[in-house]
Amino acid sequence: METSFHSICKWTFNAGKGGFVPSMMRPSWSSENLDTVGIIGIIKDKVAPRLPKNVTLGFEAHYNGEYNEDNAADIADALVDEGMYLAMATPGAHSHFAYGGISSLDPKERALAVEFGSRALDLVYGPLKKAWHPKKHPTFVLWNGSFGYDVATVGIAKMYGHLKRNVAGLCKQEKKLGGKLMMAIEPKPNEGHPAMLLPTVASAIVFWKKLGEEYGIDVKRTGVNKEFGHSEMIGLDHVYDTVEEIDNSMLVHMHLNSQGYNDGIILGGPGKYDIDNGTRVNGMNIAIAGLIQQAGYSRWKGHDMQARAYDNEEQAIDRVVRSVLSWEACAIAAENIDYKNLNKVLENRETAKAEDIMRNAVVDAQKTFNKLYK
Repeated sequence: METSFHSICKWTFNAGKGGFVPSMMRPSWSSENLDTVGIIGIIKDKVAPRLPKNVTLGFEAHYNGEYNEDNAADIADALVDEGMYLAMATPGAHSHFAYGGISSLDPKERALAVEFGSRALDLVYGPLKKAWHPKKHPTFVLWNGSFGYDVATVGIAKMYGHLKRNVAGLCKQEKKLGGKLMMAIEPKPNEGHPAMLLPTVASAIVFWKKLGEEYGIDVKRTGVNKEFGHSEMIGLDHVYDTVEEIDNSMLVHMHLNSQGYNDGIILGGPGKYDIDNGTRVNGMNIAIAGLIQQAGYSRWKGHDMQARAYDNEEQAIDRVVRSVLSWEACAIAAENIDYKNLNKVLENRETAKAEDIMRNAVVDAQKTFNKLYK
């Protein structure tokens, strides 16, 4: 079977979210008891043995809470020792800068945020480089969590200008360091602000096009980290998002999580907060799997997910395993669809028969999941 690249996120392994739900549901995963290197060991020992042999595992982490100057070398050693790879790194700027980060109208915050992102990138090319996959180099993702605002003023245009200039600067730094990474925007409509710069996939694509035009950035290694749940949150179509990304050659990384509403079983969906369920077996995921298969996408598929507030450690690990297997089951189902027949019924306007084809694919995917899970 063809190698399938899946990456697991450090932040999935937490003791609990807190707030309205317990903050210490999984005490052995507290920051006092479990560090980033320890999480790599859990993935290797508890997750990897339950996955198909064709799955290669990667790892994702935020600077500076999850990887930093003090632990980057140890993380790289652990990944190499366990036969895993660095799949994605991202500045955790949202944890430090609440007024726009690199887009901030406060020049002091903006300067600090620019420096923060630069340090995050330096470590990926520094001690973490030994943990790169030789062919599937990591993606450096900019999540827009700090690129937000809550007051409608003309200052929003200035924020957007700051954002373009500073992301262009980061891309130029990356090129000087080697030009080997994929640079991606991860759009989100809200959180941690009521309104965000770069809220949608289309916004991210336009943004990169503008950086190419205005700053001479080579957009061939730039694109979108598509996160299914972020589009679901506001009722957008993440299947069509995929079409746009492929059409613009900007699908460079994926987060396969879900709000859950589209499988008819678990609750969530438009208007809800970011639930971060794992991958689901459903028709939309099968359609996306088919699209990326036809486009030849073979990079990392990340699982940006959270355990449920009531899960213990064993149950939380099981959620991660289920997420990977669910995607593999959807991908196998997509490969088995008779696309000639599907296209024929669509051309004949027989959409009920097209529904039957996709529903049968969902049944096939669930049967495949059951076999893989055993």
